[in-house]
Amino acid sequence: MARVSSATGAFWRDERVLRAAAQIVSAVLVLAAIAWTVLNLLEAAERRGIALSFGFINLPAEFPISESILPYDPSKTFGFAFLVGVLNTLKVAVIGVVLATILGTILGLARLSSNWLVNRIALVYIELHRNIPLLVLLFLWYFAVFNKLPSPKDSVVLPGPIFLSQRGLYITSARLAPSGLIFLFALGLGVVLAIVAWVVLRRKREQLGRPTYYAGVSLAILLLVPALGWVASGGNPLVLDVPVLEGFNFKGGLRLTPEFGAMLVGLVTYTAAFIAEVVRSGIQAVDRGQVEAARSVGLGSMQILTLVILPQAMRVITPPLISQYLNLTKNSSLAVAIGYADLFNVGRTMINQSGRAVPIFGMIMATYLLMSLITSLILNLYNRRILRVER
Repeated sequence: MARVSSATGAFWRDERVLRAAAQIVSAVLVLAAIAWTVLNLLEAAERRGIALSFGFINLPAEFPISESILPYDPSKTFGFAFLVGVLNTLKVAVIGVVLATILGTILGLARLSSNWLVNRIALVYIELHRNIPLLVLLFLWYFAVFNKLPSPKDSVVLPGPIFLSQRGLYITSARLAPSGLIFLFALGLGVVLAIVAWVVLRRKREQLGRPTYYAGVSLAILLLVPALGWVASGGNPLVLDVPVLEGFNFKGGLRLTPEFGAMLVGLVTYTAAFIAEVVRSGIQAVDRGQVEAARSVGLGSMQILTLVILPQAMRVITPPLISQYLNLTKNSSLAVAIGYADLFNVGRTMINQSGRAVPIFGMIMATYLLMSLITSLILNLYNRRILRVER
């Protein structure tokens, strides 16, 4: 029941009415401030002859992009060039998140090691990378490491074959043969069926209380269905594309540019140091009694880590881990310093070509915001699933 300060029960003294009125007034003031800002921006842009429309999106970009997941040439539109920048950012962010998580977890565990040497090495690595600006690390990796590699003629040859030189990393890649779509479909079908079998058979085991061998059945499906697709495609669904030195550079295969390599290594090594501290603090937050109880029932060190410590530590680790993932994605904008064609770098070139600074900056900000919101949404959903329900 709401409290009323007078026996007359006047509505303007009702706390619920006052709270609602305060929220309405606050919302009106905020909307008015936004409207005032937008109107002034439009008026200032009109006075200076600055176009705020997005009609340039369908015009030819007429500038090259050094690295692209999709086939790109200068005749493509500004919109397509922007998409290439977005995909390049997503490529370095997704791979960087995976590698930084793996390296950070290893460093966090090493930081807790009882081995003095391992512990000190992890400590030096973490403190070194946490106290050096990321931009400095990117310059070190790009100019002091990747630019000092040998020329293509004297490339470092690794098994694969893989060729490492100043022009980048050339890897033998596989591309689909004309009949490869059958194998690709069978591979996807096998993954889906294996997941379905895992979920259904595991649930049946819980309901019936007897073994259903869900792991073995799922693995058999995952291997058998793609194998049938391999046979149906004629036994040769993939064609190897081997890099070959022609003139001053390699042709064929999959190329990873020095800019991408320096960007990826810099982001991973830098962010892993912060993730290591998150992992260390999360593990130390687990009650020591849990470890002692696990040892008392005969669990080994690895079993204690994977079955007892990490599942409980994830409740502490996940929230700050989300922030590190978002930082890694946003820090990729520093790629402009070493020439990697990420979202911000491509956007800056679009501004120079089209002269539409305000719309393009709006597109860049909206894209980074969308990436951050999607990442936060996915990880927050995971975080809710693992949170302990307090009673």
